[in-house]
Amino acid sequence: MLSETKISKGFQTVIPSKIRKIYKINAGDILDWTDTEDGILVQPRKKRTLQDITGLIKTEGDAVESKKLVQKGLK
Repeated sequence: MLSETKISKGFQTVIPSKIRKIYKINAGDILDWTDTEDGILVQPRKKRTLQDITGLIKTEGDAVESKKLVQKGLK
């Protein structure tokens, strides 16, 4: 176990400092929660920069499908 936190009455919790630093999590970042067979998986969704997306979209093909792939992080 890396760390633990307590859930407040308002169902809020704090991300431990060590985890925030390791994964570079900042205020306003989004956490994705996934139900798995082994339990809950929590992953930070990183913001994409212009440099990250440059060249991802081809000039030909289905723009909607390309957008979906980018949003899923598959491209």
